[in-house]
Amino acid sequence: MPTQNLQVILRELDSSAECFSEQLDDLVSWPDHDEKSVQQTVEEILLAVKQEGDQAVLRYTQRFDSLDVQSIADLEIDKARQQRCLDAIDTLDREALQDAAIRVRRFHEKQLQPSWSYEEDNGTVLGQQVTALDRVGIYVPGGKASYPSSVLMNAIPAKVAGVEEIIMVVPSPNGELSDLVVAAAMIAGVDRIFTLGGAQAVAALAFGTETIPAVDKIVGPGNVYVAEAKRQVFGQVGIDMVAGPSEILILCDGKTDPDWIAMDLFSQAEHDEFAQSILISPDAEFLQAVNQSIQRLITDMPRCEIIKKSLEGRGGLIKVRDLDEGIDLVNKIAPEHFELSVDQPEQYLPKIKHAGAIFMGRYSAEALGDYCAGPNHVLPTSGTARFSSPLGVYDFQKKSSIIYCSKEGASQLGKIAQRLAVGEGFDAHAQSAAYRINKK
Repeated sequence: MPTQNLQVILRELDSSAECFSEQLDDLVSWPDHDEKSVQQTVEEILLAVKQEGDQAVLRYTQRFDSLDVQSIADLEIDKARQQRCLDAIDTLDREALQDAAIRVRRFHEKQLQPSWSYEEDNGTVLGQQVTALDRVGIYVPGGKASYPSSVLMNAIPAKVAGVEEIIMVVPSPNGELSDLVVAAAMIAGVDRIFTLGGAQAVAALAFGTETIPAVDKIVGPGNVYVAEAKRQVFGQVGIDMVAGPSEILILCDGKTDPDWIAMDLFSQAEHDEFAQSILISPDAEFLQAVNQSIQRLITDMPRCEIIKKSLEGRGGLIKVRDLDEGIDLVNKIAPEHFELSVDQPEQYLPKIKHAGAIFMGRYSAEALGDYCAGPNHVLPTSGTARFSSPLGVYDFQKKSSIIYCSKEGASQLGKIAQRLAVGEGFDAHAQSAAYRINKK
């Protein structure tokens, strides 16, 4: 039940304060975990699965998820059970999943990158061949948690890219599994589903076992052990990213309904106590109005205790001199989700350099992007939007360079290559190029 009279004590920062820079750094820093212990545990699990295959996966699944199964085959959800899950969900839920899938697919089809080439005057052809990955694995949180939206966001871009096979892993502790998650997998076109989670699931996808095929890339969110496992297997397989806690940053001119902004902050804070929700505004009275809305609205939130811990631990209200200074802070923080809640947001868009997703205007709630707007909700966190992009079709495609030299082209290029190779001290390179030079 919601807690009554729940007071939230938020950090309040002012950009004009002498110690503001240090306060901001402290606010946006990623919370520490027992990294050494997590790393060691994950290393042990990965090694065991690599060496023992199915038996190690089965052992860890029995230990961590309390599943009494005799073989990995028992963890695979066959097509008949998948259909039962799809049939079991409410008609409105099914329609919502299908509508969201259509929107996500339509957006990602715009990202398809075709192969291309061009021919030079001497007949040399240069270009790039774009091909899809053969097989990918998607990790979806399971148990009491239900994230069908994550299934759509991870599987649909892979399908649009042309990936031949998608293997989904989802933990089912004590046998608990959401019908919505399985239904979403069917709608998205997932090929195989295993009720398997944790670092052992990542290891199985990366190395392959007698039952679970190795994949080329692993995508999808998970807990700290899953994130660490993805980090450690990178190189053996590709990964999307090592994601940190969820984040929202709102820049508002003070004219949006304070209740709307408070609820938008809640929408990320309710994920977990490490999630981050920050509001920036040049209007001090508006910041206080939002604070009052937070105090009033939180008591009705089923996850009010989590929201309170998140806001008090990592949330903040930041007063700035003007919107331009606010944008400078946005680019410094490089948030996962950024709401630009102002009049005529398009005039500020060119100034935003670093953000995973940009929600423009007062009506573009971040929650719409999480579920059904169309763009992907798998986004860079912890400042990595400075150099990373949302998950997309391009993450499931790879490129091969095409070089076809005509006789004349090989002669022309050979002279350049020979000269450069000699300068680098690689005689075999130089002679290989020289063989193609027209001696006439």
